[in-house]
Amino acid sequence: RSAGSPGALALPRPLGADPHEEEPMMVAQKKNPDYHGFSADPAADVLNMRGAFLAGVSIAIVLGSIFLHYLPDYGLKQWARREAEIRVWERESQGQPLLTSNYYDPARLPLPPPE
Repeated sequence: RSAGSPGALALPRPLGADPHEEEPMMVAQKKNPDYHGFSADPAADVLNMRGAFLAGVSIAIVLGSIFLHYLPDYGLKQWARREAEIRVWERESQGQPLLTSNYYDPARLPLPPPE
């Protein structure tokens, strides 16, 4: 018997097996010098490139903005501001001054006897 029967399945040749056969990307680049890798048709290639760029930039801007908005309060600056506003409101409602010269209440401090 011969090695190859007429009903045998032929395996596809790998690209570049024939020295006269060029890769599809090289053919597309010769046909369209401004080839972006999306389509062999020049008009569709430009349209798809612009759409991918627009979608990529839009997603980066939108998701980046959302990410930055929902970052935690670094350094607790917002918390400190809210806490200060609460303390000011409490002191104003009680009629006390906003700031006093004593950090601690002097009546509660154990002081040495005067000599």
